[in-house]
Amino acid sequence: MAAYDNLLANVPTDLWINGQWKKSSDGARFDVIDPATERKIASVASASVDDAKAALDAAQGAFAAWAAKKPRERGEILRKAYELIMRDAERLAKLITIENGKALSDSRGEVAYAAEFFRWYAEEGVRNLGVNGIAPSSGARIFVHHKPAGIAVLVTPWNFPAAMATRKIGPALAAGCPVVLKPASETPLTMLALMPILQEAGVPAGVVNVIPSRRSGPVVDTMLHDPRVRVVSFTGSTEVGRKLLHSAADNVLNTAMELGGNAPFIVFEDADIDAAIDGAMIAKMRNMGEACTAANRFYVHEKVQDEFTTKLTAKMAGLKMGNGLDDGVALGPLVNQEGLDKVVELVDDAVSKGAKILTGGKKPEGTGYFYPATVLSNVSNDAKMLNEEIFGPVASLQTFKDEAEVIKRANDTEYGLVAYLYTKDLGRGMRVSEKLDFGMIGLNRGLVSDPAAPFGGMKQSGVGREGAHEGLKEFLETQYISVSW
Repeated sequence: MAAYDNLLANVPTDLWINGQWKKSSDGARFDVIDPATERKIASVASASVDDAKAALDAAQGAFAAWAAKKPRERGEILRKAYELIMRDAERLAKLITIENGKALSDSRGEVAYAAEFFRWYAEEGVRNLGVNGIAPSSGARIFVHHKPAGIAVLVTPWNFPAAMATRKIGPALAAGCPVVLKPASETPLTMLALMPILQEAGVPAGVVNVIPSRRSGPVVDTMLHDPRVRVVSFTGSTEVGRKLLHSAADNVLNTAMELGGNAPFIVFEDADIDAAIDGAMIAKMRNMGEACTAANRFYVHEKVQDEFTTKLTAKMAGLKMGNGLDDGVALGPLVNQEGLDKVVELVDDAVSKGAKILTGGKKPEGTGYFYPATVLSNVSNDAKMLNEEIFGPVASLQTFKDEAEVIKRANDTEYGLVAYLYTKDLGRGMRVSEKLDFGMIGLNRGLVSDPAAPFGGMKQSGVGREGAHEGLKEFLETQYISVSW
């Protein structure tokens, strides 16, 4: 407990504006709760509209000098940030676990993933290449290049408090854009702890500003209606994403929206079942299932239903639940009471409609927002969990008979973020992948997230892409110059 308190004692809790720690303009603060203990772990400054304006002032003041730096100079700063994050990886991982709840092993993986965005964009930022050509009819020279778009407002969720921010900060800085970031109020500490690291890496004052707030609506809306802001990048629910898109339309902002998901996980009769089980555990249980990429709907061919169900149930039942800081724990608490209540509601609804609980399914007594790893079979088509994100450690199983049927069922959702499928037939795998209306496909893989790959969805799951070269483009404007020489 002493180490726990010492770690928290050294974590900043004020706003980071223009390279300095500041109180909120009206002194407002909010509490951060450890979901494993329900204990208050920090009181954090709650930014006001005036604080948001001050952060935009700082970003605007830093914009010209940052944009004017050579791409390699910006890249070297990002590379240094990667190295410093990895130096402090264990401290950051423990902080993520304390404020988010996920198991420490999961937090360590997140820190490495988060740092990699800085390393990737340290390299990718120098490849902001343009085009030079001759117009066929006029003979004029066509000169095309890409300029930093301007100030970017970044709004990030609580489920990956480090990675969802660095996935936006990395490309924005590589492109030459300053940012104002509003982290989720459940998990603001990780981003605040990252600011001294970025300062040490050489990020100038004003280039990155962080303003936690319990007044998210007016704070973000104010920024989106400021003419200096040119990009908004958001990760979170489709419901909130729609509202931000409406606000962004008023100033015709560039938008990058990574929204909700309802991922199918398809197991064909020829699949390597053991490999499918390993993939299912990653796709379902990463961050306790609190991920937009989490497998939500399991479709298992009737010929392998018994084997898959038996093995998945055994794996899920074997997960140790507890405080994520404790040794051997693989399943921590959900992030808050609201999230826990939602999972309980969805499981109870499915059971009332005929689903059978194979393991878990009951909230334990005691402190903390814990819910056990749960497997449900015979889930009916009208169960709420088939149409809503579960955001918890619950696997819902159904069976299917043929390829066309399962493709139709998998696509029967307004979401289109990610789908998973397992088969030994590569031809079938590619054929089915192309027919699935999802932005990402895990073909014989339970993990699709990679800084070098374009992350994003179709339909109601978002607009734009993060990661890869596509992520850099979200923060650039294309300019064409017609010239004769």
